Order: sequence, then structure tokens, then C-alpha cells
Amino acid sequence: MAKAPPREKDQLSSGDSKKDEARFPILSLDGGGAKGFYTLGVLREIEAMTGRLICETFRLIFGTSTGSIIAALLALGHKVDDIHKLYCKHVPAIMRARTSSGKSAALAKLAHEVLGDTRFEAFKTGVGIVATNWDNERPMIFKAEAAQAHGRRASFVPGFGVTIAEAVKASCSAYPFFEKTELRTSRGDRVVLIDGGFCANNPTLYAIADAMDALGQPRTALRVVSIGVGEYPPRKRLSSSLASMLVSVRLLQKTLEVNTASMEQLRTLIYADVATVRINDAFDQPELATDMFEYDLDKLSLLRQRGAESFAARESALRELLEA
Repeated sequence: MAKAPPREKDQLSSGDSKKDEARFPILSLDGGGAKGFYTLGVLREIEAMTGRLICETFRLIFGTSTGSIIAALLALGHKVDDIHKLYCKHVPAIMRARTSSGKSAALAKLAHEVLGDTRFEAFKTGVGIVATNWDNERPMIFKAEAAQAHGRRASFVPGFGVTIAEAVKASCSAYPFFEKTELRTSRGDRVVLIDGGFCANNPTLYAIADAMDALGQPRTALRVVSIGVGEYPPRKRLSSSLASMLVSVRLLQKTLEVNTASMEQLRTLIYADVATVRINDAFDQPELATDMFEYDLDKLSLLRQRGAESFAARESALRELLEA
């Protein structure tokens, strides 16, 4: 039986409820590999509720790993159902690949086929694509507008001069199951990047910091929707030949989950007064046992359905948050 989500009155941080306050809606999307189907379930309902494209509702969209793929496509003006179709087509192929080079090649194919050589100037709203710099062990966040820079605005180049596909691939490079991504920026700098989940699997804090510190938005204007990928029972032990790999997958997933929970705890401590709805329910049904490398479309469809149910539990809070 699924754990009951918190009551709606507990889900919306107090914030400032003045109706005449200019609102600055922010969308933050966690990493989590194939479990991004849950995220799509939530987003489908938000899009239906507002009657607008997601890029028309949110002024800033941040995403990490699988969240970066979804964030990029949303910010380019794609409908949620179209993104779902792309996930159904490409995610199983990526996750079925047995080697890191195979997974990276399948990911690159997805990025190139869907995004081509499109650059950051094409985004219709503010974005943040989170990756991790392997060499200096710090986040590297790809953005579209100079206004989002926290310094060196005069020399700002959208997306550091790389394509959206390159940035997304870097954000999704869950090393060692994917290869590291090497990029060359417009300044000629060589950077080696891995999955953004190692620094911010839940990028909400970075999104809020961008809105307040870079874009100069007051705390009272922020309206944050933070969406995770759900929490599920672990897979059962497979054959002995796959046991060591399963342990490694669980270790990576546990690392990302700890990061996610830590970032959320910090958000509630630092920005308790910022109006926020967080959606990331836990489920304990055995049939939902899975991990970030799931490729069974029937199970992934169940995750998407759970996302829609999580939305339903918070529909009133989300409507209050997003409707002027």
C-alpha cells in the first residue's frame, strides 16, 4: 500500500499570499533516470490544469539528469505528451545497453535526434541544466540568459557556447554507468563533466538562488513547484552473475537519494517562507520495485500513473500556487 502523501494544507509553504504580488513561478525537476516517467505523470496534469504549455506557466525551469532532458524540452515549447512519447521510444534502448559506452552512445543518439544542434538562445523561458565538473568537483550549470549569471555577465555566453544536446548529455552522465562527457566551451576551455545528481539531484536550491540573487526577485514573489521521481522498493536480487552490478546500482541510487533528501531538508530550513509545493511520494507495492535503469515500459507506465495520483493529492495547493 502506498504511503499517504501529506495533507494539502501542509504541502504549501506559508509564503506571502498577497494576491496583488507579482508571481515568479519556478519549476525544479529531480534526476532519477527512467523514473522520470513519474515526473511526466505530474507534469501532464499541471499542463492540463493550467491550459498552457509548461514554458508559458513557469519563468524558470531547472533540471538535473533525466530532469534536464524534460526541462530542456519543456523550455523549448514541447508538450508533455510529446516528451512522454520520446521517453517511450528512447529510454528502454538507453537502459538496456550493457556497457557504459553503449549507454552513452544511446543517450547521445537521443540528444542529437531530439535536440539536434539547437542552442540555448532557442529557449522560450529561463533554464538551468545542472552538471558536475569532474576536475574541480563543483556544479556547472548551463543557462540561457546573462541575467542569470552570478558574476562575469559581460563575458556571458548562453550555455557556455555548447549545444543543448551536449549540455543535457553531460547532465545525464551517471558515471560509471555512463561515460564522462568532455566538452569544449566557447572560451576554449576543456571540461570533463558527469551527472548533475552528484552535486544537486534536486536542483531547487539552485533555482531559488538564481531567481533571488541573479534575477533579483523578492522571496515573496517566488512560487516553486519541485518534482521528484518518486521512491520505490528496491529490485529483488537477480542471478549471481548480476549481483555485483546490482549492488553498484543500489549504491549509486542511494547516493543520489541522499543528495535529494539533503537538498530538500536545506530548502525547508533556508527558504521555509518561500511558497513551495514538493511532489515526491513513496510507494511500497512490490510490483513497483525498480531503479533508475528500468526499461520495462509496463512498469514505467505505472510510475507515470503514480505521478498523476501524486498531482491529484496536491491539486488544490498547486492551483493556489500557480493561479494569479
